[in-house]
Amino acid sequence: MRVDLQKGFIGCGLRGEKNKTYMTYCTYNEDDLIQLSALQHFVFCKRQCALIHIEQLWNENQFTAEGRILHDKVDTADRESRGNIRIEYGVPLRSLRLGLIGKADVVEFHRQGDTWHPFPVEYKRGKPKADNCDKVQLCAQAMCLEEMLNCAINEGALFYGTTRHRQGVIFDTALRTETEETARNVHELIRSGITPKPEYSKKCKSCSLVELCMPKVCDTKGRASKYLTGFIDQQDAESDLL
Repeated sequence: MRVDLQKGFIGCGLRGEKNKTYMTYCTYNEDDLIQLSALQHFVFCKRQCALIHIEQLWNENQFTAEGRILHDKVDTADRESRGNIRIEYGVPLRSLRLGLIGKADVVEFHRQGDTWHPFPVEYKRGKPKADNCDKVQLCAQAMCLEEMLNCAINEGALFYGTTRHRQGVIFDTALRTETEETARNVHELIRSGITPKPEYSKKCKSCSLVELCMPKVCDTKGRASKYLTGFIDQQDAESDLL
């Protein structure tokens, strides 16, 4: 089995009338496509998204290194066939309607009768998150596949390396709407060329860009002066001990 961006996949379950809301409308040029992963970054943190996709900054920590290794293992895996399931790795994706381009870690094709139904699977190193950042990324992959293959995809899954379990994701209207809105917002952010100001929160601790972002120093909610005051007090205390 082979997935082709231009030809699609012959034999895929075709889109029914009830799903025609999601028919393809080419609203973006090839040159305007953005990385699909930017949607996950945007939902997690708008500033992180801008630092990566506007300022082209990147820094690796333990979490991103473990995630990269996990993705590398998936991307280099061979094509598989398990009975009524065929598995493709590193599948290229594109949506001219959403203006996205990227790659799916895994797309399983489940045979039902004479048709094969795509089932995207995204691999993550950690564990399920409180927000929808991973679900939006997976939903965007499904919507790309729907456009490419002219089919309907109702569900997919997120595999988390920490829990070693899959989390099923239903691509309902609410998640599709959030995904489309996120895609539009990311396009607007990148077109603006403006990086949002930082706001420190607990999730900053796990961000690989925390040292480049400096949220505690640059936060505009009055925390900057507190941080600097505390830093100076600490330096003075250390000087008194010398």
